[in-house]
Amino acid sequence: MTSSSVCVVVGATGAMGTEFTRRLARRGLRVIAVARNADDLDKLAASDDLIVPCVADIADDSAIEAIAAHVDAPVRMAVFAAGLPVRGSADTIAPGDLAVGANIKVGGLVRLLHAVRDHLVPGSRFVTIAGSLGLEPGPLDAGPGTVNAAVFNLMRQLSALYGPKGVTTHTIAPGPVDTPRLRKFVETEAAETGRDPGEIWNRYRAKTTLGRLPTLDEIGWTLEMLLAPEAAVLHGSVLTVDGGTRHGVQ
Repeated sequence: MTSSSVCVVVGATGAMGTEFTRRLARRGLRVIAVARNADDLDKLAASDDLIVPCVADIADDSAIEAIAAHVDAPVRMAVFAAGLPVRGSADTIAPGDLAVGANIKVGGLVRLLHAVRDHLVPGSRFVTIAGSLGLEPGPLDAGPGTVNAAVFNLMRQLSALYGPKGVTTHTIAPGPVDTPRLRKFVETEAAETGRDPGEIWNRYRAKTTLGRLPTLDEIGWTLEMLLAPEAAVLHGSVLTVDGGTRHGVQ
């Protein structure tokens, strides 16, 4: 049975965004899938009639109007899953890249909020993906560490702003996830350093107490769990779904 409400997923054509979009559609929810590439969106939308493509660049304020034009019902869940395109330590990162990252993940989060806020109702979920490096960064994590720390701060603000309205906010903070994107990072690091890709991959796995990286299916399950009415008790929470990578925050 199709729901009368709607979901919005920003970054819908990425590996994680695709997982989220398809899961929500399988639940009978109409999903506004937001991404920059029209061809990739059309391919995703072809997999389910409940997926509605919305071409928008979340790094630009024009995305607010583009997304809002598709939102015509109460929002069951709005999800920000756009990735961060910057990397490097404070010694190597181009300083301007910090602003680029903040514009996408912090500014983009606010753009999503502005696009859906008139359709947020009691029981709506506002969710973002914020890498756990924002909580426990390493020496090479200037971009993701700094930008995701700002995302955590902003989500705390939104929890105070929207909680009294019955809208709950949730931050999913996975560590490294077994995705094509991570495998590409491993290949790039191997090419740059001359190290064996298997050695680099094992380094990621060794940081987890579970002995393996979380999968997209497991992250998708976490998001889907937030649809339950009982998940309201997790309002304002940070869910560190990382296989035991991080130890300072639960």
